[in-house]
Amino acid sequence: MEGLFLARLQFAATSVYHFFFVPLTLGLGILVAIMQTRYVQTDDEKYKKMTLFWGKLYLINFAMGVVTGIVQEFHFGMNWAGYSAFVGDIFGAPLAIEALLAFFLESTFLGVWIFGWNRLSKKVHLASIWLVAFASNLSAFWILVANSFMQAPVGFEMAADGSRALMNNFPALLTNPHALFQFFHVITAGLVTAAFFIMGISAYHLIKKNNPDFFKKSFKYGAVAGIIAGILVSVIGHLQGQYLTHSQPMKMAAAEALWDTADPASLAIVAGIDEANKTNTWEIAIPGGLSFMNFYSFTSGEVQGINQLQAQYDAEFREKFGDDYKEVLGTDSFIPPVGLTFWSFRIMFGLAIVMALLGLLAVIFTAKGTLEKQTWYLKIMFPALFLPYIASSFGWIMAEVGRQPWVVYGLQTVQQGLSDLPLSFLVISFTGFVVIYTALAIVDVYLLMKASGKFPAESGADSQEA
Repeated sequence: MEGLFLARLQFAATSVYHFFFVPLTLGLGILVAIMQTRYVQTDDEKYKKMTLFWGKLYLINFAMGVVTGIVQEFHFGMNWAGYSAFVGDIFGAPLAIEALLAFFLESTFLGVWIFGWNRLSKKVHLASIWLVAFASNLSAFWILVANSFMQAPVGFEMAADGSRALMNNFPALLTNPHALFQFFHVITAGLVTAAFFIMGISAYHLIKKNNPDFFKKSFKYGAVAGIIAGILVSVIGHLQGQYLTHSQPMKMAAAEALWDTADPASLAIVAGIDEANKTNTWEIAIPGGLSFMNFYSFTSGEVQGINQLQAQYDAEFREKFGDDYKEVLGTDSFIPPVGLTFWSFRIMFGLAIVMALLGLLAVIFTAKGTLEKQTWYLKIMFPALFLPYIASSFGWIMAEVGRQPWVVYGLQTVQQGLSDLPLSFLVISFTGFVVIYTALAIVDVYLLMKASGKFPAESGADSQEA
């Protein structure tokens, strides 16, 4: 169990760190492409300077994302050999396509964009950054297809000896409802991240009165993108929650700390969770709220509870493997860490509400032309650029922790997926990753601060500096 804990902690730490760069890459690439589109349309130099300034920050973020992302695939062979052997025939296909198609397309045209200023025609050069933005999001799609198989397995059959899952329907993988919900949720969250990144850095410069015209324009772009993407991410997240209530009922029951089936079911805003006794010692709840979220009715709509689902899964696997199924699966509990799942969901949702209010104020102040006068607001917006990162991280914690004890939902537990490694190996690798990633974090912060601290005029109208 110590080895399992360390392996999971190592993967969680490196994954969360890597994902800090992913949403900004997805969203900022699109916004930089929009800025350059405006430059090509108007031939206005201020749009060119915006493209160069924010494009330079995009490049730093992209480079760090590549470095940290490569590590993730090595984890599967290092710490999760059982998982790789079981699902490699399926999981490997979308990851290979992501690398050979999406990532190569992205990196190739990013090089064209970097070195193509003043060498290519404006429209051809513009096409290169749009291809980068498209390829970045295409890359995310393939990775989410792979992850969604872990969440909701489709398009497979078991080998005759039951040792591994084999793909038998590739289109089913691509149209997996879980993948589609996740993809659009991640893309819109990326746009929110980019919007708050632009608004936060612009707010800092507006406080310092550095190039106010430039940063007011940038802030406006971030505000508009943030409010549109914020509405979309909320709607998609709501629909995804309804889908998960049926496809992964235990995850959603844990996310709501709903221990017993109820009709109608109340929505707990906050609660004192007693996992040992499988109950809530107290809660502040909206009567019928959970039923309304899922069935649009406060008076009817059954939502399954944790205790009843545990009994259902116990009977299912007892029938499949016999009374000793615990030895086969490595566990006889199908309840994820309820407290962590519950609070991760609420942190994500609570931060989404805060960001919505800040985004609404951004639109109001920019529309009225009073943004520079709202010093208190600008001081809030600079640290607020971290809010989407925190929200996304807790969203993924909820998604992955809520799937426990499964590494492939309903097919393989995390215990079964673990490599047979000495504990010392895991300690050494975990320590090494912490040291290396800490060093990378320092380098990243330094580079971003240095690049974002330069005024657009210093970034150079000579685009070769991009």
